[in-house]
Amino acid sequence: MPFDITTCARPNILALEPYRCARDDYKDDGTNILLDANENAYGPALALSSDGKLSNNDDHDTSRSQIEVDLLGLNRYPDPHQSELKQLLCNLRNPETPTHAPLTPDNLFVGVGSDEAIDALLRAFCTPGHDKILVCPPTYGMYSVSAQVNDISIVKIPLDPTKNFQPDLPQITATLSADPTIKLIYLCSPGNPTATLIPLETIHAILAHPTWNGVLVVDEAYIDFSAPDASAAAHVTAHPNLVVLQTLSKAFGLAGIRLGAAFTSPPIARLLNSLKAPYNISNPTSQLAIQALQPQNLAVMHAHRAKILAQRERLLSALPGIPGVGKFLGGNDSNFLLVEMCDPQGHASNEVALQVYERLAETRGVVVRFRGREVGCFGCVRVTVGTEAEVSRFMKELQGVLEEIHAGRGGETRSKGVEVRKEEVANGVLA
Repeated sequence: MPFDITTCARPNILALEPYRCARDDYKDDGTNILLDANENAYGPALALSSDGKLSNNDDHDTSRSQIEVDLLGLNRYPDPHQSELKQLLCNLRNPETPTHAPLTPDNLFVGVGSDEAIDALLRAFCTPGHDKILVCPPTYGMYSVSAQVNDISIVKIPLDPTKNFQPDLPQITATLSADPTIKLIYLCSPGNPTATLIPLETIHAILAHPTWNGVLVVDEAYIDFSAPDASAAAHVTAHPNLVVLQTLSKAFGLAGIRLGAAFTSPPIARLLNSLKAPYNISNPTSQLAIQALQPQNLAVMHAHRAKILAQRERLLSALPGIPGVGKFLGGNDSNFLLVEMCDPQGHASNEVALQVYERLAETRGVVVRFRGREVGCFGCVRVTVGTEAEVSRFMKELQGVLEEIHAGRGGETRSKGVEVRKEEVANGVLA
């Protein structure tokens, strides 16, 4: 037959590797501790009943929340504009003492997670086969995946590990001056996997470039774990080429509903809203997101966040006391930490970090992330901050695994080539 997928499909799509996560390798059997995907282990930021169920209008138990999903309305298409949801998101991010014009629904695009906005921005601003994006590794892998899907070239300027993984502003400025085909910059703040917050001054400096005709995208998926005034969202009303991405997946504990938002200028928001699918946000997603932004449920989010921050401080304090744990790299402005694993001589080691990743998952039921092949992250694993019980178990199991590794017990002997391939596979997990 004449059909040949290798010549019919686009070459850049044929070259794609499927999205991978640690749970492709280590399935959750209900007993594992999942510290790999930066989820909120305390659950959704919804004032649910003790059994985790939603309420209904006939429920008179005041201990249960009044959260409802209109199942009978699922035969109707959802609101394509999501005005109520957008206004609540504006209310969330408008500062009490504004320095710029307030955010309005005209400043917003909402999508299926932040990933929809990441892809939509590429399609709106980059001509395939011609334009480029600029990224600063180590960073979130979907920027590069989406660029490849859209046949967009990538310019990489690594974060500076000697400056706590901050962007190399002089190099970025010079590159933008030299290459007018760079249309988008993607910066992650706090960074993934670095957990480092990028100061607003750095963002403003990039936006002040005298010749660059492009858009700066600041991905703030983890911003709620940083200082209260750290977000750049309210600044989009003062900068026509700034986009700030946020999500309800992390601090709000609603990764399962897939809701992301892009705060930006009205002209860019109109572009994104024009090219999206007609009904991209489902009714259940919208209704749950609206409920999550109500005062009683915001209180739940703040309570969960406080617990996560307390456990983050506990990890920062206690992990260095475990033999074989090295330095923390990057910052501590997120719900995860990037930490070195060391050999018996105290040197950061990718071999040890990979064995920690594998043994924790395979023999101890604790899943973390190996990040040792990322720029500046040699010998590192990334650990999501879990509940108090999860943190206790993680530290106990980590100590046991490191003792085994340093004693040379229980591990397979692997050639250098096999070790490198296993590192590449483990590090290929994107999120």
